[in-house]
Amino acid sequence: MNHHRNTRRPLAIALTLALMAPGLALAETAKEKELEARIAQLEAQVQALLSQQQQQQGVIAQTQTQLDEVRTAQAAPAAKPGIQSTPILTAANPGGSFSYGGFIKLDAMVTDTSDGEIADGSSGRLFYVPSTIPVAPNGSTLGGTSDPYTDVHAQFSRFWLSADHVTDSGDKFKAYVEADFFGGGSNALAGNETSTNTYAVTLRQAYVRWNNWLAGQTWSNFQDVAALPEAVDFVGPSEGTIFSRQAQVRYSKGAWSVSLENPQTTITGYQTGARLANSGDNVLPDMTARWTAKGDWGHFSVAGLLRQFKYLDSTETGAAVSVSGKFNLGKSDDLRYMVNAGSGIGRYMGFGLGSDTVLDGNGELQAQDGYGGFVAWRHAWSPKLRSNLIYSAAYLDNDVALTGYGVTERADSFHANLIYSPFPKLDVGAELTWAQRALEDDREGDLKRLQTTVKYSF
Repeated sequence: MNHHRNTRRPLAIALTLALMAPGLALAETAKEKELEARIAQLEAQVQALLSQQQQQQGVIAQTQTQLDEVRTAQAAPAAKPGIQSTPILTAANPGGSFSYGGFIKLDAMVTDTSDGEIADGSSGRLFYVPSTIPVAPNGSTLGGTSDPYTDVHAQFSRFWLSADHVTDSGDKFKAYVEADFFGGGSNALAGNETSTNTYAVTLRQAYVRWNNWLAGQTWSNFQDVAALPEAVDFVGPSEGTIFSRQAQVRYSKGAWSVSLENPQTTITGYQTGARLANSGDNVLPDMTARWTAKGDWGHFSVAGLLRQFKYLDSTETGAAVSVSGKFNLGKSDDLRYMVNAGSGIGRYMGFGLGSDTVLDGNGELQAQDGYGGFVAWRHAWSPKLRSNLIYSAAYLDNDVALTGYGVTERADSFHANLIYSPFPKLDVGAELTWAQRALEDDREGDLKRLQTTVKYSF
């Protein structure tokens, strides 16, 4: 019995294990499936999160792009249609640049002259020309009897055109043309104040510059334009200023410049004091040389002039010198000056206040001596308001045995102005001028003027 029991126990255990094995196997399979399901679910959730993150990044990138476009549109001005589809300089060298500028200037002035009015239509009615100040004839009691008179015009409005080009090798070219409307009309109704006030375009400058060379019409090399004071008048200190624009060939190198310029001879008649027609008989050009030093303190310049005069068979020579500059006294003040002297300086100084030469009793030319200058103080009261005080004078050393006593001996003037710029490039100014011209016989004529201006530069 015990043997059978011992035999049956292992068998029972074996049968029990055999019966349990499929159950265990089935249990392990269910857990694996459950785990696989959970892993699959987790993977799906991770993919969903990744997809959502990618979508958010795309939205963020798109939003950033839109913000950048808006910022760019705000920063850049709205695009305007082009004026033209082809280059302005169609006949110029490729790569050339074109520029345009100028200003509109309205002048209104009231003038009071002691010895009669300045002739209507003359240049002296438009700006200060010392030689046009009337002086009463000998024996006249006209002094102090004339009434003030008013002139309003915009003839000094100006424009300029410039074409510039730099070659691949570094050569620089510039073509420049400048014009205003001071020069008279072109028909019977133009150039007067009757109806249209239409005035012709007048050439001021026209030149080409190639590196150090200049050829064409521009300011004389004998004139220091940078020393001119700021005035409401066209020039201001006219009698003491070297003032000339003419055709020339000029070479500049560093502080030096030399030129050959158009010659012309002005002549006073023998013992008449009358101006004769200008002579164009000159053979040699006027020759000039200038040296200029510049710095933060301003500039200083010295110029020389050598001339030949010719009328019919008579010739004469003349020479003159001009010293000028600008000296900065600080951020708000500067002094500007010019001193000129020479033999035959006539047509270069004071708009031809005196003539270059006079004829003697034998019909020969004699050069006339003259000297003059100006000094001007400029003060800036604020960035928008400044003023200028100017004194100018010129003296002519006439040989009265040749010229007679009816010629100008001297002229001088005082100017005080106030100029206000409420906006950039817009100037509104007023200027008081007192001037006098005296003859060799001690007769004098005075000028008092109040001039206002509105000027817009572009």
